Amino acid sequence: MDFISGLGLSIPLIQAPMAGTSTPALAAAVCNAGALGSIAVGTLTPEAAAQDIARLRAATDRPFNVNLFVHAPCKADPPREAAWLDSLAPAFAEFDAEPPAQLETIYPTLVGNAEMLGTLVDLAPPVVSFHFGLPEAEAIAALKAAGCKLLATATSLDEARRAKDAGIDAVVAQGWEAGGHRGVFDPAAPDDRHGTLALTRLLAAKSGLPVIAAGGVMDGAGIRAALDLGAVAAQLGTAFVACPKSNADAAYRAALASESARHTTMTAAISGRPARCLANRFTALAASEALPPVAPYPRAYHAGKALNVAAKAAGEGGFGAQWAGQGAPLSRPMPAAQLVAQLAAELAATR
Repeated sequence: MDFISGLGLSIPLIQAPMAGTSTPALAAAVCNAGALGSIAVGTLTPEAAAQDIARLRAATDRPFNVNLFVHAPCKADPPREAAWLDSLAPAFAEFDAEPPAQLETIYPTLVGNAEMLGTLVDLAPPVVSFHFGLPEAEAIAALKAAGCKLLATATSLDEARRAKDAGIDAVVAQGWEAGGHRGVFDPAAPDDRHGTLALTRLLAAKSGLPVIAAGGVMDGAGIRAALDLGAVAAQLGTAFVACPKSNADAAYRAALASESARHTTMTAAISGRPARCLANRFTALAASEALPPVAPYPRAYHAGKALNVAAKAAGEGGFGAQWAGQGAPLSRPMPAAQLVAQLAAELAATR
């Protein structure tokens, strides 16, 4: 029995757990339509994560995925952070605001997080996925003992092989086209920037794990291409941003429906790690050669979020984390269940 049929999915499709847009209601709608819905809990406390898992479980009796960040614990860098805050001060001043006095580590990691791990083991989501790396061997063993299937993002063959050696059940091949945060294990290491097509085929041929293709896939033809390359499923994130039950705000939805969708860009300025998003005021600011090195992830996100709050209060929506992949112009606003049905019909038509 392969990975997808083992989950009882009627379509080889996973809704990507994009932090900031995923919600239990959206994931439940995807699950109930026959695909694998996902929620992102990497930005949450264990208590808040437990609440979201409970909401999702109450809304569906189908398998679902819970995603976490597994980055190395952040070390403060006061001089670098101070320089970054100073560089953002003019943007804050435009909205009669000031940057935070100092940055905080606003997002936790699963690494060394015994409380979050205990919550996951107790609640035993059917699928647990990891981004930015792999948790400790003890955490993997505990989750597998609880009956969880495990996924990990990989942007290279080396990362996929490390996932296999660690006991991960399937790997998400994240191409350079993908929206949201680049899932590299080590952001300081060279990134070969494999596209989805090349990476999916490479991992399907050489990783020894079931492969889920991610990056630029927006319709049934894209899912078919991923399957033809040897993937067992495709993971779509941007395709679900415009769904009514997504948590995307009005400015995000408007940008996705605009010319900005044709000009996505990879930037570290918003959070401190490279992430692909719609072209907006923040990405234009990030392109300035005068900016100093960005503050470390996720501490830079503290400044980015504060700037977005100040801008939105003044009626400017162009400073949000508007994550989107290069397939963004193919976005189709519709309810999630309808979108899954549309994708299934398009996939069936390719046979």
